[in-house]
Amino acid sequence: MSKQTAIRLPDETYERLKALSERTGRTSAYYIREAIEKHIEDMEDLYLAEEATRRIQNGESKVISAEEFWRDLDN
Repeated sequence: MSKQTAIRLPDETYERLKALSERTGRTSAYYIREAIEKHIEDMEDLYLAEEATRRIQNGESKVISAEEFWRDLDN
């Protein structure tokens, strides 16, 4: 199931989106969905990295070398 939402775009962004859609034959909705998905994935990665950094700085987690990682994986 999908949900509908509305957004406001600056005129220049809208015109660029419209031109891209016309050039490629894809809908504006396709490019909007793709952009949102990519940005959400990037933001999730950023927040996960920030949380991992916080845990390392607080001593809750530790950094190990690649050698240790692979050695422990084999055990």
